[in-house]
Amino acid sequence: MTYEFLKISNEDGIIRITLNSPPLNVLTFPMMGELISAFNWAEQEKGSLIVLDAEGRSFSAGIDVSYYTSRDAYNKIVMFGGILEVMHQINKPIVAVVNGEALGGGYGLVLCCDIVVASERAKFGQPEVRLGLFPPLACYMLPRLLSWTKAMELLLTGKVFSAEQAEEMGLVNKVLPVEGFEKGVEDYLKQFSSLSPVVLALTKKAAKSSINKDFIRELREIYNIYLDELMKTEDVLEGVQAFMEKRLPKWVGR
Repeated sequence: MTYEFLKISNEDGIIRITLNSPPLNVLTFPMMGELISAFNWAEQEKGSLIVLDAEGRSFSAGIDVSYYTSRDAYNKIVMFGGILEVMHQINKPIVAVVNGEALGGGYGLVLCCDIVVASERAKFGQPEVRLGLFPPLACYMLPRLLSWTKAMELLLTGKVFSAEQAEEMGLVNKVLPVEGFEKGVEDYLKQFSSLSPVVLALTKKAAKSSINKDFIRELREIYNIYLDELMKTEDVLEGVQAFMEKRLPKWVGR
């Protein structure tokens, strides 16, 4: 199986999906469609872990900004939501390996992973509010992963934070030096290689049964607010237009 915007492999029980549209790995409709296919493939493969990583200087700069219009908003939600739902349904542990910026929808992919390994140069954030938007998945996940006040700070400011800050907040498991990063990741993943793949999968399944049980239903409720209320405001179009024109937005508050 080959893809235009991804690379996939399965070596020694490590199933790897690599975003391969450098330098920014912007998530386009074709690339998102490939991700759904690749995660479905990975779930059927024999192996202990699924690793999601990326080529280029960014893990992913997020979803193509041109899609943030009323015309494309529904299709964007359906396609990106399809990736998140497939990832959520997978019982194999998914490890995000981040060696660059993971922003917007790119960070959404990271939030849907079970373990996050980052280099010292990695950065994370949901800057959507600066464009007059909000990030549906982060609105679901961050209040569950952090204190309410810290989650709201990140959501309402669009703050971009470092790998070290992410580790302090519990959003990253391990921060490794940039030099020798690939070897460091390989060594980190070795701790799982001696464990039973089926036991790892069942452990994750058991954990999911008691937390985020209503993930898909509740995320779809957030999508409804996004599509039926947010996308009908004037400020959404102004924010996106201002970003594309590289100017400050002129908010009207409606």
